[in-house]
Amino acid sequence: MNHQKVIDHIVRWMDAYAEQAGIRGGFVIGVSGGIDSALSSTLAVMTGRPTLCVTLPIHQAASQVDRAGEHIEWLSALGENVSSVNVDLTGAYQSFVESFATAAGSAVTRAAKAAGVGSIKTARAAARSKCGEAISSRELALACANTRSRLRMTALYHLAGLRQALVVGTGNKIEDYAIGFFTKYGDGGVDLSPIADLTKSEVYALAAELGICRSICLAPPTDGLFGDNRTDEDQIGASYPELEWAMEQTERGVRPEDCDGHQREVMEIYLQRNRANRHKMEPIPVCHIPDGLR
Repeated sequence: MNHQKVIDHIVRWMDAYAEQAGIRGGFVIGVSGGIDSALSSTLAVMTGRPTLCVTLPIHQAASQVDRAGEHIEWLSALGENVSSVNVDLTGAYQSFVESFATAAGSAVTRAAKAAGVGSIKTARAAARSKCGEAISSRELALACANTRSRLRMTALYHLAGLRQALVVGTGNKIEDYAIGFFTKYGDGGVDLSPIADLTKSEVYALAAELGICRSICLAPPTDGLFGDNRTDEDQIGASYPELEWAMEQTERGVRPEDCDGHQREVMEIYLQRNRANRHKMEPIPVCHIPDGLR
């Protein structure tokens, strides 16, 4: 890969897309302190169009907030088209989750409050919903994590509507098109995806080419949705380089049974997530009515 040519290509593509869409307000992007949002926001700024960088903490780790602030400060030195705003969604998130928990009963309330402050580990016991269905602490944690992501998407589109701007996606190729590691209608709800054809390794390479903050480049990838220190690898069970390898092997027709040991495990993780999250990566199915039934 010619890093500089790829950078130039993406910047031109983003600029042309905004021009064709008739958008004069530029871009809005959530900045998390992670490598993907750092690269995507840098590319947006390089178009010369107004770029609003938004931090959206929800019980966020201080290290993530600090890295996001460091990156925005670095971006501001690149051009005068950069602006930023911090929208603390903690209160909105907590109220949202607790409103459902209160309706479902005291057991869920206790678990939801634990999730709200980020202590998912304390919500171990299964609770019962109003409908009498068992809710495990894992299911509660995942639902709360996805709610965080969807609240952030709503905030970004609110700001984009005020500015007549486009919401920039931050998903890479592995997340968006290999294992579906994103929230449907959360961080997956965007107007354009500038790095969705880049693997995670390529994202790091372009970030290094652009001189993006070392603290971000060295930080373990995390979605920051659970209020603890879990990384993407902790959640997925494999690293991004391993998943890139599995994607390449799958495209070559290699099957898990063709591999041994840890490689076989990685292949199985990749294929399981690819199958389970296919609904995120394909267009919404439409039930077409035959002409004879109308």
